[in-house]
Amino acid sequence: MAALRKGHCYKHNTTRPYTRKSKYRKKGFIKSMPASKLVRFHMGDPKKQFPKTIRLVTKEYFNIRHNSLESCRILVNRQLQAALGPKGYHFKVNLYPHHVLRENKMLTGAGADRMQSGMKHSFGKPMGLAARAKKGSTIFLVNTNEKDVDTAIKYLKRAGPRLPGRVEIQIE
Repeated sequence: MAALRKGHCYKHNTTRPYTRKSKYRKKGFIKSMPASKLVRFHMGDPKKQFPKTIRLVTKEYFNIRHNSLESCRILVNRQLQAALGPKGYHFKVNLYPHHVLRENKMLTGAGADRMQSGMKHSFGKPMGLAARAKKGSTIFLVNTNEKDVDTAIKYLKRAGPRLPGRVEIQIE
């Protein structure tokens, strides 16, 4: 199995996605959608009311792939659960990866030019999913008690380098 393409290939693709226009209706759609690696959106204790809210907010418009979101979710949730216990916080993922990323794989080697059509029919096959994060949108949200705010900020800061764009932390 081939490795994933680097995240910067998809990071700044902020224009409207290309939609295939064909004289045959069934060829105008993406055939299948890959399964999202992001499976849980609420962790901790969602029913309890906490006085403080800490948000991880975007500073620019970019795409976040689903494996990056899942990686950050696991990191932050494990650290919060170890530090605050399973009922001491509410952690929520606000973005949903709905944008299908496509790739037109090209052959290499001798005779490759006779085996493929190049970019002539380059709609691409679905390779993954991404969430489109606009400037100022909340990626992660942590509700916690007054005394645990510094702990939540510390663990949300660890998620920042795993995301493709610039982010900041806001406290309410």
